[in-house]
Amino acid sequence: MPWLEQAKASSLAEFRDFAAGLCRDECAVRAALTERWTNGQTEGQVTKLKMLKRQMYGRASVGLLRQRLLLAA
Repeated sequence: MPWLEQAKASSLAEFRDFAAGLCRDECAVRAALTERWTNGQTEGQVTKLKMLKRQMYGRASVGLLRQRLLLAA
C-alpha cells in the first residue's frame, strides 16, 4: 500500500510508529477489515467498567462496582 510505505518513510515519528504498529499487527488489522464479526460490544463494556473503576479510585468492593455498573446501563 503506497500510503503505508509513505508513513514508514515519514519524517514524523508518529506516522512511523503508527505504520510499524499496523505492520506488527497485520493479521489482526486484516481480520478487522474483512471479517463479518466484531468484538466492539465487548470492548465497549470493558471500557465502561474500567471508567467506573477509575472513578472509584479502587477503594470500593466488587459489590459496589457491580451496582454502579448496573446503574450506569
